[in-house]
Amino acid sequence: MTGTRTVPVPSKAPVPRAIGVRVLRDGLLWTVGAALLVLSVAVAVTIGPARISVPDVWSTVAAHLGPGESRLTPIRDGIIWNLRMPRTLLAAVCGAGLAVCGTVMQSLLRNPLADPFVLGVSSGASTGAVAVVVLGAGGGAVSVSAGAFAGALCSFALVLLLSHTLGGTTDRVVLSGVAAMQLFSALTSFVVMTAADAEQTRGVLFWLLGSLSGVGWTDVWVCAAVLAVTLLICLGHARTLDAFAFGQEAAASLGVHVGRTRVVLLCTTALLTAALVSSAGAIGFVGLVLPHAARALTGSGHRRLLPITALAGAVFLVWVDTLARTVLDPQEVPVGVVTALIGVPAFVLVLYRTRRNP
Repeated sequence: MTGTRTVPVPSKAPVPRAIGVRVLRDGLLWTVGAALLVLSVAVAVTIGPARISVPDVWSTVAAHLGPGESRLTPIRDGIIWNLRMPRTLLAAVCGAGLAVCGTVMQSLLRNPLADPFVLGVSSGASTGAVAVVVLGAGGGAVSVSAGAFAGALCSFALVLLLSHTLGGTTDRVVLSGVAAMQLFSALTSFVVMTAADAEQTRGVLFWLLGSLSGVGWTDVWVCAAVLAVTLLICLGHARTLDAFAFGQEAAASLGVHVGRTRVVLLCTTALLTAALVSSAGAIGFVGLVLPHAARALTGSGHRRLLPITALAGAVFLVWVDTLARTVLDPQEVPVGVVTALIGVPAFVLVLYRTRRNP
């Protein structure tokens, strides 16, 4: 048996070890992100003209959700539970939802510039809100949020119709969204210019730039429920979204039903965006920048990327809204203005890093 050599078999031990390290790292990221979100909400509620501490916030929450009683005065308890808490929680929900929609859009359309408003949902919502406020659509029986939601659905339906008529490719979807965006923006401007008075114009403009003032618990529960359903659907399609990163042809070769999957995910994200915009107005750059920042932490795998993106978006918008309502107190700055001021430099940095590392 001369000349016979034993060929070494590669050990498979490092693979489970690497998986274990990755799971541990992901768990640590999720834990840190969730803890940071809870702490951010608690601290953000204390910031404002009334002097409130974090223990006061915990006491009020425990009193309303548990069997205990609040030790605060009714006024301070109302400030926390009825004014600041719903606003702060809705900011977290909007930040998480917009970031998740941006992540899905960028992967599904294979466009790093895609954001939740690429399908014209924001413009349609603006037209619906203006129709209720200025034109009195619904005869007083329809709220601004309901009008915005209806307008967003009309805009998205137009995008689906146009993209299907023009061939249904990814490029056609984006171009149809741009067309719908311009159409509904023009309709909004026309209605405001021809039918609105000065007070209505100011109110509409403030809403169009994004505002979380005056929201209540109903807005929080509705948006949170839609976010939860959307996140579950997107997580269920995580492997499919990974396949879309290689192109539609590659995804189809892997057994993905491209057309059906794209319609399901586009409809899901459009409905979530419509719900968020109807409650908070158009808040830009969250869904554009946050997915890129989250990918730097987790990579491109959507099973890890989506939860981290949601947590990052929630924490980000909680602090942006806190800054918007306090920086010029007692005057409030629209949230969309602050996100643009922060998001534009961040997006330029993302483009610069992309140029250096294509």
